[in-house]
Amino acid sequence: MPALKLISHKLCPYVQRAAIALSEKGVPFERIDIDLANKPDWFLKISPLGKVPVLVVTGDDGREVALFESNVICEYIEETQGGAKLHPQDALVRAGHRGWMEFGSAILGDLWGLETTTDAAMFESKRQAVAAKFARVEAALGAGPFFAGQNFSLVDAVFAPIFRYFDVFDELADLAVFADTPKLLIWRAALAQRPSVRSAVSPDYPNLLRAFLVRYDAHLLKLAA
Repeated sequence: MPALKLISHKLCPYVQRAAIALSEKGVPFERIDIDLANKPDWFLKISPLGKVPVLVVTGDDGREVALFESNVICEYIEETQGGAKLHPQDALVRAGHRGWMEFGSAILGDLWGLETTTDAAMFESKRQAVAAKFARVEAALGAGPFFAGQNFSLVDAVFAPIFRYFDVFDELADLAVFADTPKLLIWRAALAQRPSVRSAVSPDYPNLLRAFLVRYDAHLLKLAA
């Protein structure tokens, strides 16, 4: 099997998707964290968008190929690695899962605004956007504990990093985004206990996220005052 290197940043939720997928498959990989504020030249040469994650695949012939974009990386992992299947076999159901993965990316866009804005009105707008999207996801959930029931999928790998933000946010303020989402809360709790999810970040993740909020002088911090 090819050797795999995951180019990473400790806070990046998109990196976590790939790390979770690799762990669920039981695939060994090397994780290399970089500073996105001071990107190494070697990284810029292999990442066309200058973003993480990048999965560097070394084939049997020694040639390295750099894959970028988290969903592309997750799809490659699913198609090439053994272990549990992370996508449904049915094409229509699988396409639906891919749609919800994109929906998760849209939530992350709102969360970026939520955690970085210094403006109270913008914060409230993003809070409402997240709550509305969570309500849409709630309506799509079944009996759980995961998105597709008993089987862990790539949709779970996408949403686990989303929910992880709130482990820190909830210590600062009640944002009421889970107020009417009982199924989402069950899902969140199940994902938090998953070994692949727990190992996708380093133990200092909460402190790093708090420091990130301080660096942006985030409005969220003012709610905790």
